[in-house]
Amino acid sequence: MLIFILRRLAIALCVALTVSIVSFSLLHMSGDLATAIAGPESTAAQVEQIRVQFGLDKPMTTQYVDWLSKAVHLDFGNSFYFNGPVMEMVAERLPITFKLGGSALLLAILVAIPLGVLAAIYRDSWLDRVALMIAVVGQAMPSFWFGLTLILIFAVSLHWLPVAGNESWENFILPAVALGYYAMPAMMRLTRSGMLEVLGSDYIRTARAKGLSKSRVVFKHALRNAVIPVVALAAVELGFMLGGSVVIESVYSMQGLGQLAWDAISRNDYPVVQAVVLIIAMFYIGLTFLADIINALLDPRIRTR
Repeated sequence: MLIFILRRLAIALCVALTVSIVSFSLLHMSGDLATAIAGPESTAAQVEQIRVQFGLDKPMTTQYVDWLSKAVHLDFGNSFYFNGPVMEMVAERLPITFKLGGSALLLAILVAIPLGVLAAIYRDSWLDRVALMIAVVGQAMPSFWFGLTLILIFAVSLHWLPVAGNESWENFILPAVALGYYAMPAMMRLTRSGMLEVLGSDYIRTARAKGLSKSRVVFKHALRNAVIPVVALAAVELGFMLGGSVVIESVYSMQGLGQLAWDAISRNDYPVVQAVVLIIAMFYIGLTFLADIINALLDPRIRTR
C-alpha cells in the first residue's frame, strides 16, 4: 500500500508541476503583460517602468522560478486592480466556493447513487427509463440556463428562496441544485452500469443461492464494488465544480472564487488569475489523489496496478 501511495504521489507532483508551467506560460503567451498592465494610453517609458517594476524584463525561466518559489509559500503578490495581497483575497472567497461545491456534490451523491441502484435493480422498467431521461436532460441542459430557470420559479414567482447573494444557507440552495444537477447524470449512469455488471457476477448469484435477503445482497455485496468508480468520479466532479463555479457564482452573484476569477479576467488582473488557476488545479489534483487512495482501500486489486 505504501508503494502505491508513493507512486500516486509522484504522479500527482509531476502533474502539479506541469500545471504550474502551463498556467504561468498561458498568461505570458496572451500578449505583452507590461502593456496590458499599463493600459492602452500609456507611453513607452511607462510600459518599460512597469516591465522593470514587476520583473517582466527578466528571462522567462527566471520569472517562472521566482513566481513558483513564492507560490509554494502561498505568496502570489499583490492584485493589480484590487490593490491588495492576492492570497488574502483568495482565502476570503475560498470558503464560499467550497460550501457551494460541497453542497452540490452532496446533493448529487444523495440523488444519483440511490437512483442508479434502483434503475439497475428494476432494469427496463418505468423507473429505469425515468432515471435515464433525467440523466439525458441533465447532460444536455446548460447549467446557467437551469440556474436562471430556478431563479424564475423559486425566487421570482414563488418567493421561497432569495434570488442572489451568499449571506445565509438559503442562498446556497438554488446554486447547489443547479451545480449538482450538472454532475448527477454521470454519477447515476456510472452507478447503474456498475450495479448491472456486479449483479450479474458469480459471487452475487452465490449469495442469492445461500438465501441472503435482497437488501443484504444489494447493499452489502453489490454496492460496495459498484461504487468504486463513483468515488473517483465524485472527486473529479468536485474539482470540476470548483473550477466551473464561475458560471453559477456569476448567475447568483455569489462572491466566491469563481466570481473573483471572472472579475480578474475582465480587468487583466494577472496575479489573481494565476493564483486562482493554480489553487483550483492543486485542489483538483489533491482530490484525484485522495480518490485513488480510497479506491485502493475499497479494492485491494488496485494497489498492484
